[in-house]
Amino acid sequence: MRTARRIRLPMAIVVAAIVVTSGAAQTPPKPTAVGVVPAVRKQITRSNEYVGRIHAIERVNITARVAAFLDRRFFTEGAEVKKDDLLYRLEQGLFLADVKAKEATIAQLKAQLQNAQIVLGRAKALLNSPAGQQASVDTATANAQALDAQVLGAEAQLQQSRINLGYTDVRAPIDGKIGRTMVTAGNFVSPSSGVLTTIVSQDPMHVVFSVSSRAALALRHRSAAKPVVIRIRLADGRMYDQTGHVDFFDNTVAGNTDTVTLRGDVRNPANGSASGNAIRELTDGEFVTVIVEDAEPVEAVTIPRVAVLTDQQGDYLYVIDGGNKVQQRRVHLGPSTAGTVAVTGGLNDGEQVVVEGIQRIRPGQLVSPGAPASAEGVPGSPTPG
Repeated sequence: MRTARRIRLPMAIVVAAIVVTSGAAQTPPKPTAVGVVPAVRKQITRSNEYVGRIHAIERVNITARVAAFLDRRFFTEGAEVKKDDLLYRLEQGLFLADVKAKEATIAQLKAQLQNAQIVLGRAKALLNSPAGQQASVDTATANAQALDAQVLGAEAQLQQSRINLGYTDVRAPIDGKIGRTMVTAGNFVSPSSGVLTTIVSQDPMHVVFSVSSRAALALRHRSAAKPVVIRIRLADGRMYDQTGHVDFFDNTVAGNTDTVTLRGDVRNPANGSASGNAIRELTDGEFVTVIVEDAEPVEAVTIPRVAVLTDQQGDYLYVIDGGNKVQQRRVHLGPSTAGTVAVTGGLNDGEQVVVEGIQRIRPGQLVSPGAPASAEGVPGSPTPG
């Protein structure tokens, strides 16, 4: 009997284990957790993004206007300069000597002219006397007029010499930021030596970008009533804090790309200084993202852009019904911003839209909806650059 009990005890344990295992297998899986947000009706400003480049409004290449040795440089490379600031000084000795020589020539000619006028006066005084002769008066008149012309010519040459002397001081023709010097002191420069340095204006700046000819027509139509607003996203993803307006449409459509070049005007104020140099956000030649916005917002049902998926049939998204089941919804999209898109058809205000866990769900699946964990799915949150 003791032996029989020892055999039955393991059989009971096996049966219990089978029952427990069977019960565990029948436990339903937990619903998939997804992040949802409600579709919200609000004001949205229609925008489109384009690749653009910053251009300085004024750009001047500084060159030498006379031939001489470069004596000294007065500016700091990369600093901002004002109009008429002294940039370079060329060797002035030869030009000063030339001015002195021209001044001496004028003094000599004026003395000769004065004497000729005295002789002319005497000849005219003697004309009414027996000793006077008309030929003497004519000769004296011609001599005086010739000397007067020589004085005028010498004064013109003196003016040219003074202009050349002034060219030995190379000054800034505009306000702006100056680049590096291409020639250092001690080198011989001339008008054929090329660019010494470059100055570009700083405030305001132009931003140039290209759009399709169709988009250009729409923008031109919209700008007829109110200026088209542009915003700029910098290369590091930050939004520039100054807005601008489109002020130029090119008169030609590029044949190879069917695009039109547009230009906007935007402020570029100084935001402090470093080592005495003003710090500005925009730099000539910089690539940026140009966001073209409508002047007036429109009201529409909006959702985060991350909720929208696209296949061969078009755009769609997932919504959660009252039983926490997934429904696929085909939608029509309208205006959009950097992180939000308007839905013009297929979605109602207040419906719960899936923004997280989209890859783990399918239509008809039971899910556990909740608030999104990341900022991308939260309405009104900035989209990471």
